Amino acid sequence: MQWGDEGKGKIIDLITPHVDTVVRFQGGANAGHTVVIGGEKTILHLIPSGILHDNCLCIIGSGVVVDPEALIKEIDGLSKTGHMKDPALLALSQNAHLVMPYHRVLDGLLEAQLGGGKIGTTGRGIGPTYEDRAARIGVRAGDLADFEIFKSRIEKILPIKNKQIANLGGEPVDMNDLIEKANGWSKRLSKHIVDAERLLYDRIEDGKQVLFEGAQGAMLDIDHGTYPFVTSSNTVAGSACAGSGVGPTAIDGVLGIIKAYTTRVGNGPFPTELHDAMGDHLREKGGEFGATTGRPRRCGWFDAVIAKYTARLSGVSHIAITKLDVLSGLEKIKVCVGYRINGAVTDAVPALTEKFEGIEPVYEEMPGWSEDISAIRRYEDLPDATKSYVKFISDTVGAKISIISVGFERDAHIMIQNPFG
Repeated sequence: MQWGDEGKGKIIDLITPHVDTVVRFQGGANAGHTVVIGGEKTILHLIPSGILHDNCLCIIGSGVVVDPEALIKEIDGLSKTGHMKDPALLALSQNAHLVMPYHRVLDGLLEAQLGGGKIGTTGRGIGPTYEDRAARIGVRAGDLADFEIFKSRIEKILPIKNKQIANLGGEPVDMNDLIEKANGWSKRLSKHIVDAERLLYDRIEDGKQVLFEGAQGAMLDIDHGTYPFVTSSNTVAGSACAGSGVGPTAIDGVLGIIKAYTTRVGNGPFPTELHDAMGDHLREKGGEFGATTGRPRRCGWFDAVIAKYTARLSGVSHIAITKLDVLSGLEKIKVCVGYRINGAVTDAVPALTEKFEGIEPVYEEMPGWSEDISAIRRYEDLPDATKSYVKFISDTVGAKISIISVGFERDAHIMIQNPFG
């Protein structure tokens, strides 16, 4: 519900025992979901977080752009640690588009062209892959499963992409080398490539419980975020339908994940960002470094304006609050309740990025708490000031609190209401 890194991986891991299927519906290997179990950290980039549980079918939907090399590396890593015992429990939609080596090359070259206006992309080829999807010159997982079709497509597409690369001053991608690599990808991944949309439909018809997992944050949505400092896909909840192949009437509820403060990775507007010791404190105590890039995250106070906006965009029915424990020990906590722009206060999010430059956050100060809450497992046992802060967030968003995370570990949470009952 913010700019990403709210801790979706942990919350999905907590809910997975109550579901039969987890579906990832957008984004690519630029996302990173971190789950900590028994002190062991697992970072997932493409495979849904449900893979850490036995007997849960994990589907990579058609809205995801998949780097074959990254996916194979992730499968191998999970197999090595014993987290992927049954390969049949991972399905890849035949309609998902593939990130090719030339996409990564173009990503770096295009970002360099922007100079001082850089987006802050991870350089993993996500944007150029979505571009090719829209331009109808992409290659899909289904092509890779039928390798002769893949070869015929690449023979037509690669000369076009190499011309773009050359025009930007880059080194062209070798055709024979790409086809040789892709042959290896085909052999490794074809068993996972299926009609995922029909598979998902059949499971829903059979009464199976399904959890749809997004990547990035709502404020990085290509249409509704801080454009152009956004990702290349729709990150809001509505994208779950288009990105997985189910109708909107199949969705029963939306769980919004929100951090007890605010962070952002990369460039772009961030009204409540702290450039002081408090910002450094939140970063160090919260371990705010990107799971995918390792980049230090920008940190700031909770932004209620953004929270209300993204709750409305996604129709949030329940909330999971993460990293509440990071605020322990603070005497006072600030929350942004409005934006002062040219002397007038508003609770509207500007559509134009340039309008963010003149924003002065309007803060409300709330009492903090000194107690360490990381070992608390019941809501009633939280300090009064903590409960007041949680209630403020719930009232702001207009949705019930389902889960409160009070630490990195799987068991460090308070389950108030399981979204699946």
